[in-house]
Amino acid sequence: MGRVMGGMAEVRSEGAWIHADDGRRFLDFGGYGVFILGHRHPDVVEAVHRQIDTHPLASRVFLEPVAARAAEALAAHTPPGLDYVHFVNSGAEATEAALKLARAHGRTSVITTRKGFHGKTLGALSVTANATYQTPFQPLLPDVTQVEYDDPADLEQALAARRDRACVVVEPVQGEGGVRIPRPGYLGRVADLCRAYGALLVVDEIQTGMGRLGTWWGVDAEGVRPDILLTGKGLSGGVVPIAAMTATAEAYAPFGRDPYLHTSTFGASPIACAAALATVGVMEREDTVARAAALGERILTGVRAACAPYEGGLVREVRGRGLLIGIEFTEDQAVGELLLEMIARGVLVNHSLNSTRVLRLTPPAVVEDTALDLFLTTLAEALRSTAARMAG
Repeated sequence: MGRVMGGMAEVRSEGAWIHADDGRRFLDFGGYGVFILGHRHPDVVEAVHRQIDTHPLASRVFLEPVAARAAEALAAHTPPGLDYVHFVNSGAEATEAALKLARAHGRTSVITTRKGFHGKTLGALSVTANATYQTPFQPLLPDVTQVEYDDPADLEQALAARRDRACVVVEPVQGEGGVRIPRPGYLGRVADLCRAYGALLVVDEIQTGMGRLGTWWGVDAEGVRPDILLTGKGLSGGVVPIAAMTATAEAYAPFGRDPYLHTSTFGASPIACAAALATVGVMEREDTVARAAALGERILTGVRAACAPYEGGLVREVRGRGLLIGIEFTEDQAVGELLLEMIARGVLVNHSLNSTRVLRLTPPAVVEDTALDLFLTTLAEALRSTAARMAG
């Protein structure tokens, strides 16, 4: 992979930019959804430095106040009732915690959606519906059912066969699935069906949360309150990895009764929680969610304009919400070609792990006008070059 990308190493970053060891700098419109605040936001960096200088890791014997403050700050923005916060080190670990919590409630049958992505550790991989990643590690968790995304009827059929023992895992928008945006009302219908059939609802907001969709959470658009909500990526502030499983009091009760049921040596470490606490504070002060919504509209409009000459040919569709945007092509090869063209011109973008025809954009909310102009110009040039190469 390193050779394909030119053998460069990234050695420095700030804001919307990454610097390589050969002196070049790249505008970062990729980053897998992590850098909602850009790279090395000074407030987050300062908080982490301060924590390193005082107490970077905890003994796990006494109470640790930074984790408590970070949990309080995060819970102030989760949907009403999701007041219990279980910090972990990665999004996959958050999924694992949710699956174990579901098991503790007797929900041993898991329903996930096709093209959904929830991580690659063994439990998380069981609900990441992609045979490419699953097959080498079979057998995975038993009793996992895949249903079509944005298809309440398919979900209801699966729930009816698993009444009172099911756990449903779903994303508000499928990021790795190719920025698949469901029809209005889908999430509300999923929540209604879970209540009707006694299922536990887990909403994976690891990529879509923390302002990425122009709202704090993807569920906000329909006022959905899941039993469990997963967050990560942007929670780190782009500085120290951290993720979390948040839950209602009723859902969290098994872990609350016995805090040793699910533990991690480095989970809720002071240094990571300092980053998370600072991140929430920055988002409040800088109104990051509103900035993401406004900037996302501008980028989506510009991307659609750049792609318009190729629609019906090279480009099948452009779709997005907030700062999560996908360009779907008519051929798999076009994604790789355009990605390399963009990188050659100094802009980083991502492919989608569960959708080989979709180029995915996850820019930070700190992109300035000059950088946005550079991105749109570069995209137009890269599309023109890719279209010519594909035609030839």
